[in-house]
Amino acid sequence: MERTVGEVMHVGVLTCRRETPIQDVARQMSEQDISALVVVDDEGYMVGLVSRTDLVNARLYEQYWKHWRGLTAGHIMVTDVVSVTPQDTLQHASRLMMERRIHRVVVVEPGEKGLRPIGVLSVTDVVRDIANE
Repeated sequence: MERTVGEVMHVGVLTCRRETPIQDVARQMSEQDISALVVVDDEGYMVGLVSRTDLVNARLYEQYWKHWRGLTAGHIMVTDVVSVTPQDTLQHASRLMMERRIHRVVVVEPGEKGLRPIGVLSVTDVVRDIANE
């Protein structure tokens, strides 16, 4: 039987808000040794994702925004977040990561007003699962 995302994913998700300064986003990623934060609204629904790559890209354009005070997660986040549910197959999630050339998918549960992030499945989780077979 095909393994599901729920069997392999990392339960729990570290988040920030749109208004979180990018310095705080970078600090949290560094301190927690993670590569992305899910951006949520006041009710905990996913509105975007900020990755280390997004921070590096922001640094590339620093000369253009250094005079712009208050750069936040909302300014650099991606809003087209690739997500899966715990019931999706690991093969489906892996295919999405390969096709989109991304390192993680956010695991979500549908809510009344959007998607609630409940975990993350990363390429590291998939590799760990292969190693444990």
